[in-house]
Amino acid sequence: MTTKKTWVIKLGGAVLNNPAALDALFVALGSQQANFVVVHGGGALVDRWLHDAGFATAKHQGLRISPAEQMPYIVGALAGCANKQLLGVALKNKLQPVGLSLFEAGINAEQKLKALGQVGECVPSADSILPMLIDAGRLALVSSIGFDEQGKWYNVNADEAAAAIAKLLGAELIFMTDVEAVLDQQGCALHQLNKAQIDDLIAQGVISGGMEVKVKTSLLAAQHLRRGVYISSWQKPENLIALLQGEHVGTQITM
Repeated sequence: MTTKKTWVIKLGGAVLNNPAALDALFVALGSQQANFVVVHGGGALVDRWLHDAGFATAKHQGLRISPAEQMPYIVGALAGCANKQLLGVALKNKLQPVGLSLFEAGINAEQKLKALGQVGECVPSADSILPMLIDAGRLALVSSIGFDEQGKWYNVNADEAAAAIAKLLGAELIFMTDVEAVLDQQGCALHQLNKAQIDDLIAQGVISGGMEVKVKTSLLAAQHLRRGVYISSWQKPENLIALLQGEHVGTQITM
């Protein structure tokens, strides 16, 4: 059984459009003596695939409305193209990746709201292959596509998926996004946020949309994990190394 610390790294889908940053991130992962599970989105790729197929897209409070007729494209983009793009970069950097959906990772899904279509929320199960993969030294790359017990597929918010997996594993959690940190009204980085501050910034409209989902998910994860959760930027891979070594980079979300 491994004794290394385990980290869940959530990668924002925009990094797929930046090969140099993506390569540098996997170099950083390979340089560290720790276990990693990477959970990823791919919103920009999904947008492009849906647009090319002639579909209009819409979001509600930062979550993509996912009608059943769009799901083959969403699943193909996330569990197929995005996941295998990451797998290819990991292979290039001499890692041993395994591409997974949420089901194999031990997370089932159920419909969040009927109005959102096939948007799912996480339901932890007792059956995850992640501990076995971690012990074998493999790097799990988990797409945010989930399944319910009837085999119906769901588009799960990747931030929520990463938080659920971190809770399942008792792991540390880092959200790597396309911004350096959560920003205040003046556009300055906020190095630490607690629940009261988050509620206030959301009420003022300073935190909204996708960042609102990310911050709320981070807060729930911090409460469940009983430790701080970080939001930092994939544009600076050195931030990831600093966080892994215990430095305070980006925004720490606390209870």
